[in-house]
Amino acid sequence: MPSNKNFVRDPVADQLVNYAKKHEGEEKSITTNTGNPIGCKEASLTVGYHGPTLLQDVMLLDDLSHFTKERNPERVVHAKGAGAFGYFEVTHNISKFTAAKPFSELGKKTPIGMRFSTVAGERGYADTVRDVRGFAIKFYTEDGIWDIVGNNTPIFFIRDAALFSSFIHVMKRNPVTNIRPDYDMFWDFCSLRPETTHQTIITFSDRGIPRSYRTMNGYGSHTYSFVNKEGVFNWVKFHFISKQGIQNIPSKEAQQLAGSDPDYHTRDLYNAISIGDHPSWDFYIQIMTPEQASKSPYDPFDLTKVWLHSEYPLIPVGRIVLNKIPGNYYAEIEQIAMDVANLIPGVEISPDRMLQGRMFAYRDTHQYRLGPNYSQLPVNAPYHIHNYNRDGYGTVNSQGGAPNYHPNSFGGPEDNHRAKALSTTMPLHGKTTRIDNGNDDNYTQARLLYQNVLKEDERQRLVDNLVEWLQRATKTIQKRAIETMFDPVDKSLGNRLREALQLEEEFNVDF
Repeated sequence: MPSNKNFVRDPVADQLVNYAKKHEGEEKSITTNTGNPIGCKEASLTVGYHGPTLLQDVMLLDDLSHFTKERNPERVVHAKGAGAFGYFEVTHNISKFTAAKPFSELGKKTPIGMRFSTVAGERGYADTVRDVRGFAIKFYTEDGIWDIVGNNTPIFFIRDAALFSSFIHVMKRNPVTNIRPDYDMFWDFCSLRPETTHQTIITFSDRGIPRSYRTMNGYGSHTYSFVNKEGVFNWVKFHFISKQGIQNIPSKEAQQLAGSDPDYHTRDLYNAISIGDHPSWDFYIQIMTPEQASKSPYDPFDLTKVWLHSEYPLIPVGRIVLNKIPGNYYAEIEQIAMDVANLIPGVEISPDRMLQGRMFAYRDTHQYRLGPNYSQLPVNAPYHIHNYNRDGYGTVNSQGGAPNYHPNSFGGPEDNHRAKALSTTMPLHGKTTRIDNGNDDNYTQARLLYQNVLKEDERQRLVDNLVEWLQRATKTIQKRAIETMFDPVDKSLGNRLREALQLEEEFNVDF
């Protein structure tokens, strides 16, 4: 067959070639996991040619016992992903808002690690499915690890962590059929919780399938608080705007790529960095004072809502750049452990119910997946650890002979006065109770998005994408989803969906 003169070798394919060139001439002997040299890797130790394998074959047992355990339990959420390393650089002074170390001076660079991911699928799922994308950054600071664990959307489907596991379940496999997605499960939940409407419209818009991890924005999503050196605090949101510009993939092309190249986004990120095309994002914040929050017509701690840019403009902070490929995917990306509870002095949390729940869930997940000492793994380790935790599975840093109890008289670590000074006190009031906030305004911001932001061609693609999923649900749920989610946003949106699905408008929403 004639050769393809236009064929360009994928840089991913050169990884082993590059390794061989880098280590050319080095002599290495095969060893066990404890460094003992192996004389013959190609054969088991047997009694004669056809005899049984001996239990004393240390090489074989060492190899197989490690092989059977070389996969951690995958993440329940955000299982499929890719990542890289680089730096955050300060370009604007925001010291009046926060005393956090990464922002302490212009031009300062802080090492970072980043992981991008899909939310709902397993590790083997295709990169180009319609889904929210995870956007997580680990800052290696002088004050320890700071993680911003967000998405490529500024909001989410729900506003209370009490419903988080249920929402994720409807995005996973049906427990009987073992098929994903189950369209009845998804639309049943969403139509019963109209707070999902805003995020649903975003997810089924063009931005539901990014062209690459490099061509999507990132958001901290939650509301946090900044504290300056005087102890003054403000509420804050984090934004990361792609310097590559927003690019998305049409649904049909995304489906084709899912079959032909399920690792499309992973490949793109690796290739871009390997050829020196380092992706970057501009880092912005939004600031809201406590006084503004108290007068806000919407809940500023509601994860289903944005802060309007016209009221709270983006304030430039710096930029993040990815310029280093992981040396080993498993060690540095599969084992990277992002956690919203990893905070540094100058950054604190808010009453956001979803954030409050995540403060527990991430750490608990990492301890299950990676062991109690996951934070001692190199990719997760801070510059130094001084505390009174000891021992446990996977201990790397035992802190030598330092005392393991507090208080003590033998030079153990003491309270940090700077951290204490930069902590905030939030006034609390009210009785302990469970209040379902699901009936808060679920439509105003979704209406602004549909009527004022999306152009007519984008609205049509939104309708097409919604129909693609809605048509697979039962008629009863189709009708309820339109009445409880899309009619209140814009009656014309509901009517376009009815027309496409050939549904009658009259319908009793009781189910």
